[in-house]
Amino acid sequence: MRELEIVGVRVEMPTNQPLVLLRELEGTRYLPIWVGAIEASAIAFAQQGTVSPRPPTHALMASIIEGLGDELQEVRIVDVRDGVFFAELAFAGGAVVDARPSDSIALALRTGVRVVCAEDVLDVAGFAQTPDEDEEIQKFREFLDHVDPEDFEKPSSEG
Repeated sequence: MRELEIVGVRVEMPTNQPLVLLRELEGTRYLPIWVGAIEASAIAFAQQGTVSPRPPTHALMASIIEGLGDELQEVRIVDVRDGVFFAELAFAGGAVVDARPSDSIALALRTGVRVVCAEDVLDVAGFAQTPDEDEEIQKFREFLDHVDPEDFEKPSSEG
């Protein structure tokens, strides 16, 4: 397993599809995972430390885990099949629970646990950075400095 950092969320053009971008801590590979708009907002809110008057779902999950006397140990991205990623939540008490990567990443951000990825997943779905991609990643980081979680919400169909 390789530890990843969560670079952030962006909207991929021209498809207008949100994705979360992760990067190896000790390596050069990036891992893009396409997510839904709601999941992108949850990740962006958690990454920005946005406080809500009522607990959002992932903060509620963290409270439930704590209330049950357990602790989330790490998030694992364990497989990718036909472009679909699979993750697990590993708990200090020994339980391992199947989960979507988007929910797992949002929960990891809320609890401060590490995200790791299976080497074979990175081999299949990861990409190494090139000098052109260095520039693209820099633009992405600048984009993150100016994006709000609300930017990922779908526009209303009402006119």
